[in-house]
Amino acid sequence: MRVLIVGGGYVGLYTALRLQRRLKAELGRGEVEIVVVSPEPYMTYQPFLPEAAAGAISPRHVVVPLRRVLDRCQVVVGEVTSVDHDRRTATLSTLATKETGRTERIAYDELVLAPGSVSRTLPVPGLAEHGVGFKTLEEAIGLRNHVIEQMDIASSTRDPAIRDAALTFVFVGGGFAGVEALGELEDMARYAARYYHNVAPEDMKWILVEASDRVLPEVGEEMGRYTVTELRRRNIDVRLHTRLESCVDRVAVLSDGARFPTRTLVWTAGVKPHPVLAATGLPLDGKGRLMCTPQLTVDGIPHAWAAGDAAAVPDVTAEKPGTHTAPNAQHAVRQARVLGDNIAHALRGRPLDTYAHRYVGSVASLGLHKGVAHVYGRKLKGYLAWLMHRVYHLSRVPTLNRKARVLAEWTLAGLFKREIVSLGSLEHPRAEFELAAGGKPSEDPKGSS
Repeated sequence: MRVLIVGGGYVGLYTALRLQRRLKAELGRGEVEIVVVSPEPYMTYQPFLPEAAAGAISPRHVVVPLRRVLDRCQVVVGEVTSVDHDRRTATLSTLATKETGRTERIAYDELVLAPGSVSRTLPVPGLAEHGVGFKTLEEAIGLRNHVIEQMDIASSTRDPAIRDAALTFVFVGGGFAGVEALGELEDMARYAARYYHNVAPEDMKWILVEASDRVLPEVGEEMGRYTVTELRRRNIDVRLHTRLESCVDRVAVLSDGARFPTRTLVWTAGVKPHPVLAATGLPLDGKGRLMCTPQLTVDGIPHAWAAGDAAAVPDVTAEKPGTHTAPNAQHAVRQARVLGDNIAHALRGRPLDTYAHRYVGSVASLGLHKGVAHVYGRKLKGYLAWLMHRVYHLSRVPTLNRKARVLAEWTLAGLFKREIVSLGSLEHPRAEFELAAGGKPSEDPKGSS
């Protein structure tokens, strides 16, 4: 009996963890095999990406190594490219298959689809060439290095046009990712400016572009208005009812007519289900998510399960019929536990549990000691909301090891000054050697966005 879990994010990790505990006896006797296929050998705790970008948390403490945690599972680093559920086989793309050009197939008995989501982009001219996302650890660290490098460029040039573009930072999307990333990075850059003799905080332009009428809709309208007020108080240009029309030649053109020459364009305007779902042949809803039951089975398809961003799970606690659970970490972690239990129940012929969880609220950080929260009907802002944000996510990050390391880093950060070093060369470690050997670097070692 083989359980194939596609994805190593929240749902993939927690489902595998639950199955390890529930099926301990069967795994020990070799009756059940759990295989986790993930593009990376680690799970990224995405709520900590803004703090990792700001240098408050070490990048290695934002990720959880799958092989260490899932010691009773087989972890395969690769991606599932298609699924033939009638034959119970999946086609894999791994590092080895990319080298040989061949495909690899794996058979399974139970399938868990949890590939998560990818950035939802629009056909904006110049976006693919100059934009950067904020969904992976690599993007977060690359953005931190890039921001500091732009300050270095501004400090060392006498050309006002180059300086202005280097110190202009445009973020598109007013959800959690955009607001938290902007808030943390602006805080970091403001602090770093004290070490530049000719760059002041007021020289920098931070612009948040949001197509709707408010930011952070998850924390409620009142807290959303407070967030806009707080950001504008920090001289951050928040533009609501505004869209990015173009960013050709590193000029951000907005729908309100504004034009901003910039070397930094961060795209956080939503996500969409992973494209692999369309290659499964399983039923999808209008948003491209798998149609699921409250028991987290794929509707009408035996031996197929899903949860998280990839699944349209009915919200049995909602008053309005047809409502689905929100695609966020709060539901994903809880769904994964029920999903792991239900697979174990199914293998043992027991009744399945129904997923039911009433949304308790949201917390968001706006930078060091600043935040907003709307939890259990209570609205908090400022330091108390920021502290709640840290406490909540510290309690949710997987493994005691990571909790202790993150807490230690926060403690040390309160005692010592911030690090403002850019390590952009890490992105292209062979560039200097290629030059020394008489060759030409394959990519720009500074990377430009």
